[in-house]
Amino acid sequence: MISPAGRPARRIAARLTGAMALLMAATGCVDGSGSGAVTGKVTSLTVLDYYTQRSEHAQWDQVLDACGKTAGVRIEHTSVPPASLIPRVLRQASARTLPDLLMLDNADLQRIAQTGALTPLSRYGIDTGGFAEGILSAGTYEGEVYGLAPYVSTVALFYNKDMLAEAGVAVPRTWDELKEAAAGLTRHGRYGMAVDANATFESSWQFLPFLWSNGGNEKRLDTPQAAQALQLWVDLVRNGSMSKSVLNWTQADVHDQFAAGRTAMMINGPWRIAALDKDKDLHWGVAPIPVPRLGQSPVTPLGGEVWTLPRSRSEDRQRKAADVLACLNTPSNTLTLAKQHFTVPSRTAVAARYAEQDPSMAVFVKSVRGARVRTGELGVRWPKAATGIYTAIQSALTGERTPEEALEHAQQIAAAD
Repeated sequence: MISPAGRPARRIAARLTGAMALLMAATGCVDGSGSGAVTGKVTSLTVLDYYTQRSEHAQWDQVLDACGKTAGVRIEHTSVPPASLIPRVLRQASARTLPDLLMLDNADLQRIAQTGALTPLSRYGIDTGGFAEGILSAGTYEGEVYGLAPYVSTVALFYNKDMLAEAGVAVPRTWDELKEAAAGLTRHGRYGMAVDANATFESSWQFLPFLWSNGGNEKRLDTPQAAQALQLWVDLVRNGSMSKSVLNWTQADVHDQFAAGRTAMMINGPWRIAALDKDKDLHWGVAPIPVPRLGQSPVTPLGGEVWTLPRSRSEDRQRKAADVLACLNTPSNTLTLAKQHFTVPSRTAVAARYAEQDPSMAVFVKSVRGARVRTGELGVRWPKAATGIYTAIQSALTGERTPEEALEHAQQIAAAD
């Protein structure tokens, strides 16, 4: 999930910049060359992810153990803090100790696959049918599928039903309606709207629906379309409809402001639904993110993690790991996991049935169908563009630069070698 990231905040823009050579060298040591393939009965497999939250880790333990039993192996499941995952992958690649099964944020997949550290899933005949094109592309590098996501996520507009009813405000559908609604909902001690605009990849993630829906593109950030999208956020802060504190808020902080009644609307993901449902006095709804003009559909970013097979000298271990990966992505398991994590099953048919069962997920299911993967245009250069975007957001919302000036600087960051 991009989510708690989703998970854009789980990546550090520069953490891979100086490490590509390390992985390139390391993969030659783990691909079966040199000393020959390792053989022997496989009784256990190692698994690495960043699901450190206790309940989340326990839920993954259950499904991994079940899939391990199906494959006839015991699972040794390790979770590390999100920011520690890629550095650990790099160290393990150097030491020839990559796990048998590795989870990656989908925005990291291409950069790791580029090094040769991962095995194409086609080698083991893993079923990749029934996935929306955008979802499958999240695990694809140079035409080969290297990772599959059991579930995915995106963002939408959450709103407080009671506050909108009291103010006589309709759920906004367009940018103009959003500005009008946010102004009408703002009161002493309460803002009309909240986004995550902090200096991390999370704010870049939240800005993408506004950029993309207006025809902007991460390949060229200094365009009128991009400036118009950023101007919308600037206007919301400038007219007092959105707190300037959004410059420091994470997605979790935005949720807390909404749950406490200090903002009437927010941009966030479905992973927040579990916490929102705990407050029986909070009556909330969810709608598509407003678009520039009526009749358009929002274009949102695709969040979620993909499961991959690191290259190994043991064919037997890789085959067993492939069995477990395939098990994680069966229709029944994708539905179970999506329900547990309040996300969208990655297989289109399963997601459609899920939306019928849980109407609160219908907006997310629909948005996911046309969602874009962040690396779709720039591949391994996406982190530089993301850094440019959140830098522009910071400088524009503080008034340091105009949106046009901020995005010119963002393009310089994105294009830097």
